Amino acid sequence: MPMEANELRAALEAILFLSSDPTRVDDLAESLDETREAVTAQLEEIKRVLDEHVGGFTLEQAAGGWRFTTRAEHDSVLKKYFAKKGENRLSLAALETLAIVAYRQPITAPEIGEIRGVNSGSAIRTLLERRMIRVAGRKNVVGSPFLYRTTKDFLVHFGLNDIRDLPRLEEFGDLIGENINDDLVAAINAAPEHTGDGIIELPVDAATDAETDPAIQSDTDSPPDSATDAPVDEPAESDGTTFVEQAAVAPEESQLESSTSEPTEE
Repeated sequence: MPMEANELRAALEAILFLSSDPTRVDDLAESLDETREAVTAQLEEIKRVLDEHVGGFTLEQAAGGWRFTTRAEHDSVLKKYFAKKGENRLSLAALETLAIVAYRQPITAPEIGEIRGVNSGSAIRTLLERRMIRVAGRKNVVGSPFLYRTTKDFLVHFGLNDIRDLPRLEEFGDLIGENINDDLVAAINAAPEHTGDGIIELPVDAATDAETDPAIQSDTDSPPDSATDAPVDEPAESDGTTFVEQAAVAPEESQLESSTSEPTEE
């Protein structure tokens, strides 16, 4: 028997409050034995009420589902509070690498290095560890380098429902809370997009294999005449970031790494 509207709305609020990831409408409907239309209607009602009576959080769509998030206007307060707990953010080098992957995926480590002008092996490893990017296969060229794509965690991290919701590249800095160098923006825009052809499928342990891929290992003894032999990054400093707004996720899963904590790329 279908629930009363108020009862269904309360049940949805309880599930969303405890969910660490965005929750799909179909999963909610199935678990509550309700129609998709009834669930969607109550989700939209919850969002309407929260937006009408402005408080500390709201309801948004992200990564194909719904989740509670803190409001953007509270970013500065949240950053200040959680900074005291020693939370870390991504370095500028990692954020630049993430921007390249996001807008030119799938892409290889040598191609990333060519766009940035430096070896980005350390940044790629950091992004793999943080589950911001994943291995999407190998490129069918000499050496068969790994191809990288962004992940569902990336979408959740930045409050995006789909990769197509990315802002214009020139506005990506606003999304991550950092200024992206104009030269890098121009280099990303000039880089060719991958057509999707020539991808070699990989086994399930490919992410582990990627960490030992020679293409993301620095070579400081060779001249910078290729992407893999480019000079390594110097430690980057940053004074700003975007707080990841997710009410039901532990703080350490909701912020970026410290911009001064990442070691020099080797």
